[in-house]
Amino acid sequence: MSQKIIRVITTASDGNQRTKEFENFEAIEAIHEAIGIDDCSTDLDLRGMPIFRGLVGPMPDGKNAVRYESPDVFEALTKVWTAMKPKRRKRRSAKEMAEAKALEAAQIAAGNGPPPKKKKAPRPRFPFGIVNTPASTTTPVSS
Repeated sequence: MSQKIIRVITTASDGNQRTKEFENFEAIEAIHEAIGIDDCSTDLDLRGMPIFRGLVGPMPDGKNAVRYESPDVFEALTKVWTAMKPKRRKRRSAKEMAEAKALEAAQIAAGNGPPPKKKKAPRPRFPFGIVNTPASTTTPVSS
């Protein structure tokens, strides 16, 4: 694993967020008590990293950074994240779709368009071949 920067984000006394960056865990252990090791993260790079009392994390923060947050920062950022509305995609009108189709047809007719799409072969109903059912089995069972 490459060298990771460890960011600890807490709330200052004036209410602003304060970020401290560390190069190793020993400096954090002087401030926060290590209470365990992360062994269930879905991000495999985070497995084996320490869990500290009073901090939420570890969380990925870019390619070469790990992030720990105080509970109040975690709660505030989660509220901001959940309040964000996703961008709505613009739907093309029937006129725009007809124009795009006509342009594509003109390009194909001129020889500049994409080649025609090949039809996919149908997938077999049973992936392992024919399945024998009791009605179609012809060999008797001997006892």
